[in-house]
Amino acid sequence: MDIPENGPPRTLPRYSATFDPHTLSEIRRAAATGIYDIRGGGAKRKVPHFDDLLFLGASMSRYPLEGYREACDTSVTLGNRFAKKPIELKIPITIAGMSFGSLSGQAKEALGRGANMAGTSTTTGDGGMTPEERGHSEQLVYQYLPSRYGMNPDDLRKADAIEVVVGQGAKPGGGGMLLGQKINDRVASMRTLPKGVDQRSACRHPDWTGPDDLEIKIGELREITRWQVPIYVKVGAARPYYDTALSVKAGADVVVLDGMQGGTAATQDVFIEHVGLPILAAIRPAVQALKDLGMHRKVQLVVSGGVRNGADVAKCLALGADAVSIGTAALVALGDNDPAYEAEYNALGTTAGAYDDWHEGNDPAGITTQVPDLASRLDPIKAGQRLANFLNVMTLECQTIARACGKSDVHNLEPEDLVALTVEASAMAQVPLAGTNWIPGT
Repeated sequence: MDIPENGPPRTLPRYSATFDPHTLSEIRRAAATGIYDIRGGGAKRKVPHFDDLLFLGASMSRYPLEGYREACDTSVTLGNRFAKKPIELKIPITIAGMSFGSLSGQAKEALGRGANMAGTSTTTGDGGMTPEERGHSEQLVYQYLPSRYGMNPDDLRKADAIEVVVGQGAKPGGGGMLLGQKINDRVASMRTLPKGVDQRSACRHPDWTGPDDLEIKIGELREITRWQVPIYVKVGAARPYYDTALSVKAGADVVVLDGMQGGTAATQDVFIEHVGLPILAAIRPAVQALKDLGMHRKVQLVVSGGVRNGADVAKCLALGADAVSIGTAALVALGDNDPAYEAEYNALGTTAGAYDDWHEGNDPAGITTQVPDLASRLDPIKAGQRLANFLNVMTLECQTIARACGKSDVHNLEPEDLVALTVEASAMAQVPLAGTNWIPGT
């Protein structure tokens, strides 16, 4: 209670859990403007996540490995089902697709540089392939999206893998946006769009209506690339069992599964927060689909959506994934949402830790912008080194956990090494609730 100098004690104001301050402000904003909110990033609501899982390190029943003397392999091969030249990575962490247009050219170059130094791949995103990106990425995955912006067979043949994007975790069933202020001459030319006009990407591919048509399209892509490179299929986490199974049946070499915490350049806030599944809930059904088809480890599973550190990587691998992909964390490593620009974030009506108006193109860090003066703030060489440092730390953390569980390869981690702290996480990850042998629903 608050005790004033005069008068009786007063109870402090109590906010509603349903109508919290953010919800109230959004109602007022919608009432004043008549438009829905658009933003970037992934879901901000609290959902069961990797922090709800713990590893059971070695003690009496397991022998740990000595980190300074005993090796722990982190390499992974992606796409060896049909491709003549699968992707060989030194680490099980890849860079997710983020387009030139949503990101500056400097940011795309930095992603390529950092991925190279760490021994992994990067991905184009919507809008085509830039010379800087191809030139600084030894292993580049080319995204083939419903919009087909910037798509041409020559660039397909330059890629080291092709990722057919059916859905994205932040907006499964929906398309993205790129506002006119980010469509400069170069972006407009690459995407065959009018300069300065808002662009909305399609939510589905124009030339197929289901998995049978996808099989035909994958066959076309293999013919274009002479069966040299892997074909990935990326789906947003919504119905992971069936989407994974259908992707495999359509001929995918790799399935990429993206959860709702995965970022996007721009879409409706209501989409980001209320459509799709947390990645924690999606991994085990996808793995089960692969096992039921006899394709687990033969078709690789890459998962993404809120992966932030080496512990998250280790947990994904323990649940059955072959690799992870990071987007938002990679941008932060480059320098996005840097408190050094706090005053400028404040001038935009936000704060460094919450900045998500990537679509407006005013990013003080020079990453999610096409404004030359802002983009020039990002030094791609220094930013690339920061990303490489981050990827190396994530890998070391993942190795540390694997060794503690007695594993000489990070891919030997398994569900038996995990317990859950909450009933929800236990049910989603299908590992026992800590201190019990109970898995809800089994």
